[in-house]
Amino acid sequence: MIGQLFTDIGSLWNKYGTVYLTGILNTLILAVTATLIGCIIGFFCGILQTIPYSSKDNVVKRFVLKLLRIIIRAYVEIFRGTPMILQAVFIYYGLPYFFGISFKDIWTVSIIVVSVNTGAYMAESVRGGIMSIDRGQFEGAKAIGMNHWQTMLHIVLPQTLRNIMPQIGNNYIINVKDTSVMFIIGFNDFFAVHKMVSGAVFKYFPSAFMEMAGYLFLTLVSSFLLRKFEKKLAGKPNYELVNTDQLVMTAGNYNIPTEGGAPFDEKSRE
Repeated sequence: MIGQLFTDIGSLWNKYGTVYLTGILNTLILAVTATLIGCIIGFFCGILQTIPYSSKDNVVKRFVLKLLRIIIRAYVEIFRGTPMILQAVFIYYGLPYFFGISFKDIWTVSIIVVSVNTGAYMAESVRGGIMSIDRGQFEGAKAIGMNHWQTMLHIVLPQTLRNIMPQIGNNYIINVKDTSVMFIIGFNDFFAVHKMVSGAVFKYFPSAFMEMAGYLFLTLVSSFLLRKFEKKLAGKPNYELVNTDQLVMTAGNYNIPTEGGAPFDEKSRE
């Protein structure tokens, strides 16, 4: 039986290998593009949700910020609480039905659906990442005259990006798999190729086996590369202090000997 399986897989690959590779390429392009756009949406929503205001601020500012938070909250709950496949159906078929807005390009619809869905998850991740930053850093930035946007851009967001990088990678891996639901609107991804080939040659399981192996390979490679990137982003575990001025002592613990010895001998750390 195992031999027959690999024989069937070989015949499918010989006949439809180029089609499978095209489906894999479309899946990767959609997943990467939608994850990047989703991250931008998530960071934008996360920043808007964390803009501070108090009773001393004018009424307009408080009203606008409260309204924005309500809109973002509704957006997050709707797109996190409904399946992506139904979101694709609603946008592709529902918008023409209700508003007469039609899409001729499947790529555009697919990118919109996956990006908006990813942005809903990323919005909460970014909000949590911003809130995890020590409040003393906000106060310190305010003390030197930085406004909220400057504090976010130069101090908070770089740390937030590093903290939520595992979540960004996780969302990307999810998108690699979940883009398979876009076949419902005719997107030619890796899973859509499986549906087409298995329907043409009636070899459903060999094609499904190839699909599973292909998705597993894509996710394993992505996980490996993301871990490498996270380690690089975290930096080295130890740093050596560089002293360019011979008259300035490097950082460390020093003692002044009472009997003999050179002054400022560095105390042994062992």
